[in-house]
Amino acid sequence: MSMYLTQLDANPTRFPEPELALDEPNGLLAIGGDLSPARLLSAYHSGIFPWYEPHRPILWWSPDPRGVLEPARLHVGRSLRKLWRRGEFNIWINRDFNKVIEGCAAPRRTADSTWISQDMMAAYRMLHRLGHAHSVEIWQQERMVAGLYGLSLGQVFCGESMFSLIDNGAKLAMLALCRHLTTFGGELIDTQMQNPFLASMGVEEWPRSQFLERLRSLTQHPLSPGCWQTREVWYD
Repeated sequence: MSMYLTQLDANPTRFPEPELALDEPNGLLAIGGDLSPARLLSAYHSGIFPWYEPHRPILWWSPDPRGVLEPARLHVGRSLRKLWRRGEFNIWINRDFNKVIEGCAAPRRTADSTWISQDMMAAYRMLHRLGHAHSVEIWQQERMVAGLYGLSLGQVFCGESMFSLIDNGAKLAMLALCRHLTTFGGELIDTQMQNPFLASMGVEEWPRSQFLERLRSLTQHPLSPGCWQTREVWYD
């Protein structure tokens, strides 16, 4: 554990070891740098992610413990199962990534502002164009009512954010993600942190060392071909 923050330099792949992150605030590791694709990909492969307020310096984090979900261990309650089986929604992969990230960046009922700045949006849109960032979307007729996005690193999906305009929409998106990853060989979802909502769906807290070990292993193995091809999907 370090007693100070590392100031990142111009090298986009150089990060301090996650074990050097601060205890308080939990996981704060470095400051500065940029949101270039090379730096972001290097960070995520190292178990590090950016999280900061707009118009402030970029902060990089690797918390201990880490929120994770193994897709097969998703908790699906009775009401969610009934909603899923009603067949009122269409599930899409990468139909409109930009709309998902805009939905995630919109003000919430519980907050007037968002941490997803215009720079963050631009950075993840670039990662999407490069084939690294993807969205899972819930559509009702021609209206997107919920969705989530994140990065795919081998058999790991690093979740970034989700949104919902309907009751249980975020849970539907998470269920769709888990079903999709299970079909194509995904083994782990990184939720970064745990909160009551995620805990209710089965998200666990792992020691950072355990997470990093699994991350290093699973990113070496690809998903089955076609996982992130843009298309409508359905899982019983």
